[in-house]
Amino acid sequence: MGEETITVGEVSRGDDAGTGVELPIVDLLTGRGFITGKSGSGKSNSASVVAEKLLDRGYSLLAVDIDGEYYGLKEEYEILHVGGDEECDLQVNEEHAGKIAELALEQNVPIILDISSFLDESEARDLLTEVTKHLFAKEKKLKQPFMMLVEEVHEFIPEGGGMDECGRMLIKVGKRGRKHGLGIVGISQRPADVKKDFITQCDWLCWHRLTWNNDTKVVGRILGSEYADHIEEMDDGECFLMTDWSEDIRVVQFERKRTFDAGATPGLDDFERPELKSVSGDLVEELQEITETQQQRENRIEELQRELKQKDERIQDLERQLSEAQDLKQMADRFSRAMMEQVTGRPLSAAPGRQSELEEVARKPVRRDPELEAELDAVRSGEREPESGQVPDASNDWDRDGTDSAGDATGTDSEDEQDHEPVESESVEPEADPVDDAEGPANFGDAFAGIDSVETEETSETDTEPTVSEVASGEERSPTATATETASDPLVTRLRDEIYSLEDIAVEMLRHYRDYGPTTPQEAHAAAGGSGDRTESYAVNRALRQRGFVAHVGRGKHDYALPSLVAEESVDPFEPNERLPDDERDELVRKIEAVFVEGIEPQTVEEGNETAAADGGEVEADPTDGVTPWPEE
Repeated sequence: MGEETITVGEVSRGDDAGTGVELPIVDLLTGRGFITGKSGSGKSNSASVVAEKLLDRGYSLLAVDIDGEYYGLKEEYEILHVGGDEECDLQVNEEHAGKIAELALEQNVPIILDISSFLDESEARDLLTEVTKHLFAKEKKLKQPFMMLVEEVHEFIPEGGGMDECGRMLIKVGKRGRKHGLGIVGISQRPADVKKDFITQCDWLCWHRLTWNNDTKVVGRILGSEYADHIEEMDDGECFLMTDWSEDIRVVQFERKRTFDAGATPGLDDFERPELKSVSGDLVEELQEITETQQQRENRIEELQRELKQKDERIQDLERQLSEAQDLKQMADRFSRAMMEQVTGRPLSAAPGRQSELEEVARKPVRRDPELEAELDAVRSGEREPESGQVPDASNDWDRDGTDSAGDATGTDSEDEQDHEPVESESVEPEADPVDDAEGPANFGDAFAGIDSVETEETSETDTEPTVSEVASGEERSPTATATETASDPLVTRLRDEIYSLEDIAVEMLRHYRDYGPTTPQEAHAAAGGSGDRTESYAVNRALRQRGFVAHVGRGKHDYALPSLVAEESVDPFEPNERLPDDERDELVRKIEAVFVEGIEPQTVEEGNETAAADGGEVEADPTDGVTPWPEE
């Protein structure tokens, strides 16, 4: 068929010893792989060999480096090395995720995403999550073969504990990425700790030396007990190679990587870092612009925080000065009263119907200085910057009832006051204090009761977010539309068209998987009327698997996967928790299955409905009425 391959090693045992081992490039880039083995067994070397061979052919990839081992590739290849370390070409965070995905897919730039140097693990996981989201979203449109290489994958998709958003995104790539051209290779030294759903879905697996009992049990369940008995005896770099495109499990010795081995155990020899290739300055500048913009934003935030602190300090200073002014005014009033009583030789009394002014001043609350209050309000509202200055003299030009020293607002002119002489009379109950009935605080404490409150005007807007079904269909919907109404037409039409475009033998194999469950490609091929030849059956089965209609379930068997494909295709990568209800999913599956279960051509129902509508009749409800049956073999 002329399929492009790379040679990664040779068969080391058995009758075919010395035969070169070739792996198909497209299956590597778009498939799901798993490389495992204990520390020092050669698993990272095998992953690096695959990466080197792909880079030699000009293909791009993204290596998620959790231990800082992959920078050695820069010894021979121009790779963009980004992460949280100063040794990287550029330090990045989740703000850079979209640009990283763009460089990888649209500009074909190989990237090492080094998350080994992040002190905060959550920052590293957030960065990987956002990069994976953007890669998945872009690949749905570009459909360009591209591989993610993830070291220590058990830390992200563990078998035991629950997964966070990062793990769920990697599982999503494993299940649905192949259809869009996005592949993933997981690497781990503890297969027992990796989620089994991921391992059993892999198209190719490399099993290097394992010694822990729990890990060898996994080998027994996946490969068989005879392989579990020998996995502890594997040499360095040697592995059991199991692939979806070959029926045999071979013992393979991988080549040694050519580039600097940054993951080798340190020895007593002097460490010498190799000379590394530099990437294009333009690429770094594109990412650097994001970093500079983020730094400017952070600097502006710090500047605003400093300004806010200065305003708060100025407000506190103004409040303190205002409080001191109140104390001074009260002291001046008491002193004036004492002096008047000393001069007259008796306590001050009131004339009929009127209290003396000093009596009124002593009883009434202190009013705030209008100038000082205006300055305080201006600082708090941000209309002016805090400035140091003198508070207006509280004892000059204003008194307790808010009037100036001339008495303009009191209703008593200054000449009357100067001519007034105290007159002895019976004590008279004071009239109601006009200040108590006036608007405004009754005392100084009330005047400041709301000084820290800020009125805000809230505006609520109701945005109707698209649902999962809208994302699957690429259409917007009305607020009352259901998920099935919006997702049905484009998703059903597309999948039915894909099935209708398959060869007859492939459709019959799909029907067999649906009716009889897990089976091998050879058995399904024979049951569908084919020869059962391994090469032919795997070639036909690959067309079903690449479209997601069947899935590998272990030991060479595949199973019907259309229901899970429909459910997954209806999920937005940025809303992974929102899913179609089971009844709506089953309804979509039933409509799609009508193509090969009931033999309906994809466009027949729609054409019949259009004709009926044009004639003023009713639209057919039964998808099998008046349609052309599936062509007989």
